[in-house]
Amino acid sequence: MTGKLICRGLLAAIAAASLHTGASAGGLERGGYNIDLLFDPSTVAAEATTTYVAPQRKARNVRDNYTTSAVYPYNGTGTGTGGGNLNGLSSSSDDTEGYWAPRLGIKAAIGDSVDCMFDYSQPWGAHSNPGRNWAGANNNIETKVESDNYAATCSYRFDLGPGQLRLIGGAFYQEVSGFKERLVQDYTNVPTSLSGVGRLDLEGHGWGWRTGIAYEIPEYAVRASLVYNSEVNLSNLTGTLDLRQANPALNGGQPYNVFGEQRTPDSLELKLQTGIAPDWLAFGSLKWTDWSQFQKIPFCVTGTVSSCTLSSPTALTTLDLGYRDGWTVTGGVGHKFNEQWSGAVSVTWDRGTSQGFGAQTDTWLFGAGVAYQPNKTVEIRLAGVLGILTGGSSGTVSLNGVTYGDDLSYNFKDDVVAAVNTSLKVRF
Repeated sequence: MTGKLICRGLLAAIAAASLHTGASAGGLERGGYNIDLLFDPSTVAAEATTTYVAPQRKARNVRDNYTTSAVYPYNGTGTGTGGGNLNGLSSSSDDTEGYWAPRLGIKAAIGDSVDCMFDYSQPWGAHSNPGRNWAGANNNIETKVESDNYAATCSYRFDLGPGQLRLIGGAFYQEVSGFKERLVQDYTNVPTSLSGVGRLDLEGHGWGWRTGIAYEIPEYAVRASLVYNSEVNLSNLTGTLDLRQANPALNGGQPYNVFGEQRTPDSLELKLQTGIAPDWLAFGSLKWTDWSQFQKIPFCVTGTVSSCTLSSPTALTTLDLGYRDGWTVTGGVGHKFNEQWSGAVSVTWDRGTSQGFGAQTDTWLFGAGVAYQPNKTVEIRLAGVLGILTGGSSGTVSLNGVTYGDDLSYNFKDDVVAAVNTSLKVRF
């Protein structure tokens, strides 16, 4: 009866060791979606957790391929665009910034069969800040994406065979915002106060839903769950494109109001766990995320067209991502040391979403976590991850007939990513 010897703290350490953060996922994933709190057996449980992730990706041998001095508006094909020849600047750059991924949640049992959870998280995000003084400033000076997600998820349990079947459903409201700055006109050695930097600011929001199923045999610490999270349609993605530092005469000296359309990815995740020996547990997960929705995203002048496409005559700029679908596989074991302490270790492989353009290659992560439960009410967790961002290169590619990466080329070696997670759970 191995399950009877496995305490709640062990399951908590497993969740911490897995570190479901952007340290182990591609695209724009940070905290992603996590409903593990819904399975807590307490009548009421509240949890606060935060993760700090420090990726160390560095671009090397950077070469600027757009060396003309054309000013916006661009012609929409990439030909002749760019802010000037920047190959005299640094040929290397630190491309990533560290970030925090918080999560707050509360779960309550309603009768003997229903459990509901309410949580706040930041599922998506990115922050790249190589700065102005590198050869790729025509492509990126700083890019930042942030999100806020507010979710309600419930489940209904009933006996089936030796265990219980759980039906899961819920909804979430999501807000996404961000900006990108890059050099659109190089005014080096030109007597002007203009910086030549253009800035795109965006924001959008929408609703999504989730559904799933789980089967549990508590006596043996067995649980299998399959959960689908829908996409969120950001059809109201709007913002401004400010080119006044490149050419003050454009648009009467005012920023352009722009709009575009994009959907955040849907995902499907399978999680498994089972007791394997007294005080030992094995666990694993497989997740698919539809990052291939993120290709070249155009933005058009508001009020000029009903739908913004790459061929729209008023498409002023694009966000170039060119992602493929993401796959994440995790496996590990957990052990109960005594009534207060338990721990777990895990290994995660994430398939990179880049396809010859960009720096999101395969990632390998090695995690370890401990949980301390001084009494039945309080539980404290601490976990860490050390990983490898595999090397590669970025350059010109054609994906579905669309060209990416012809403005910039670079390569990168195997780099390191580290993360630490801490959380506090209180049960009633």
